[in-house]
Amino acid sequence: MYLTMNRFKVTPGREGAFEEMWRNRDSHLDEVKGFVAFHLVRGATTDDHTLYASHTMWADKAAFEAWTRSEAFRKAHSGVKPQTDLYLEAPVLEVFESVA
Repeated sequence: MYLTMNRFKVTPGREGAFEEMWRNRDSHLDEVKGFVAFHLVRGATTDDHTLYASHTMWADKAAFEAWTRSEAFRKAHSGVKPQTDLYLEAPVLEVFESVA
């Protein structure tokens, strides 16, 4: 199993807009061999942000890397405009491989 996670620090008061953006996004992930699951989760709220993470699970690293080179990836990211008013900083990508 291979897990990719983007962490987002969302500006206070913009949580609804952030969640709506993800609800309406057509990811095209269901078109990709090796895709297992997607989740958007909300974490703690502090004085300056609410933490969110998007998780995608893949059968293996090769499946994830194939997706990044696929037409589905290009379709999912075409026309996506950075909404800098939603975030305190750029999202942070983290990747994990199953070891047990």
